[in-house]
Amino acid sequence: MSQTASAEATAATGQAGSPASETGSRHRWWILAIIGLAQLMVVLDATIVNIALPSAQADLGFSDGNRTWIVTAYSLAFGSLLLLGGRIADLFGRKPAFLVGVSGFAIASAVAGAATNFEMLVAGRALQGLFGALLAPAALSLLTTTFTDAKERAKAFGIFGAIAGSGAAIGLLLGGVLTEYLNWRWTLYVNLFLAVFAIIGGTLLLKRTPRDPSAKLDLPGTVLVTTGLFSIVYGFSNAESHDWSSPLSWGFLAAGAVLLTVFTWWQTKASHPLLPLRVLLDRNRGASFAAMLIASAGMFGVFLFLTYYLQLSLGFSAIQTGLAFLPMVGALMVSATASTNFLLTRISPKIVVSLGMLLGAVGLVWITGLDLSSTYAANVLPPLLVIGFGIGLIMAPAMSLATAGVAPDDAGVASASVNTMQQIGGSIGTALLNTLAASAATNYRVGKDPTNKLVQANAALESYSTAYWWSAGFFAAGALITVLLYRRGVPQTDPDAAPAVHM
Repeated sequence: MSQTASAEATAATGQAGSPASETGSRHRWWILAIIGLAQLMVVLDATIVNIALPSAQADLGFSDGNRTWIVTAYSLAFGSLLLLGGRIADLFGRKPAFLVGVSGFAIASAVAGAATNFEMLVAGRALQGLFGALLAPAALSLLTTTFTDAKERAKAFGIFGAIAGSGAAIGLLLGGVLTEYLNWRWTLYVNLFLAVFAIIGGTLLLKRTPRDPSAKLDLPGTVLVTTGLFSIVYGFSNAESHDWSSPLSWGFLAAGAVLLTVFTWWQTKASHPLLPLRVLLDRNRGASFAAMLIASAGMFGVFLFLTYYLQLSLGFSAIQTGLAFLPMVGALMVSATASTNFLLTRISPKIVVSLGMLLGAVGLVWITGLDLSSTYAANVLPPLLVIGFGIGLIMAPAMSLATAGVAPDDAGVASASVNTMQQIGGSIGTALLNTLAASAATNYRVGKDPTNKLVQANAALESYSTAYWWSAGFFAAGALITVLLYRRGVPQTDPDAAPAVHM
């Protein structure tokens, strides 16, 4: 019997009589609802503000150059502080980390929504990222330690993976509705309503977990990984507004690589490492981190450039664009729940996740053929469904396997690592695909009249198509990598990896 199975048997028998266990068992599906709501709040804010940016810009009067900082401020704080947030949850308790994260995120949303100038809006978005970095790993680690039965864990992670994978698309729809019928500030105020339910439910249902009083925070490791991740995210963000040859791009990327290398070395020496390397030793876990990184980079080609195409080429409104993504969300939810409930219990993740990657690649290659005469029902919807099915087969299994078998003391930092891969992947996709798309549009216009409307429209199509091809390449590479990394057979846990011990 594997360690995971043994731990599940222990959780089901030896601890069944404890009050905490009985309470957690009795309310576990309500806990999932609370955790899912909080996770939705975090992933929504990666895209919900995007549609509102033109309205916010007109209201507050900031420049086009400053507009990117509304998005970058959130991703910088969120991406660079995730591992610290995960370790804080492990050391000081997942319940307080979750509640502080939700409360802080709500307050930050209120500050950003009430912004009277550009600086206040950026500060609010940065605070959202900071508290999101505490909230996201606490939420995923709570899910990991709440559901120890294999079948129920599969269902829970299927639902959670569907939320994580579809949150960006839901954000586009909700952002369009709120901006059109209320105003841009409600794309931020909406978090207050979500937070109220999460705070009340979390306070009533979540149980405090005991902590080791001898455990300490790895301060050198914290500084190294925070500055390293900040440099990576900042470097890729600068690549959108600066040339890749700019020191603000390659300089920060190089500095980030060096800092993260030193961080990895330090984790082998530290007495209380921020990211114990045992968390990374399991082969399936490492493959899942890689899958999250690659899929997040590839997904960007769908959400951003297809949004541009629907609005600018086909003339969709913001609400119509959001609604156009709903079938993809439905397909994603179906495949996410099916992948963890049925497929992973019978088939190797080597097949399941790789199939998802291939479907993503096929769908993206399919939409490279979109042109000005294409229609949504005939030309956009079919590949969108294929992509949705593919992403669902990637996200839910990867999240589940990335945290499977992790000791409770490491659940927070393992969960943070999953979120970090997702955030870094999104940053890479944002910078790389934007740069490649812009270059493709510029090259298309060479020798043509740049003021001609048809030339402009076709140049835009060329840029979108380029982004789709590269996104398809990400997924194709992901298929190869996951085939090589995942072990054969139904998932097991390496005996020398982080032990599967549940509380």
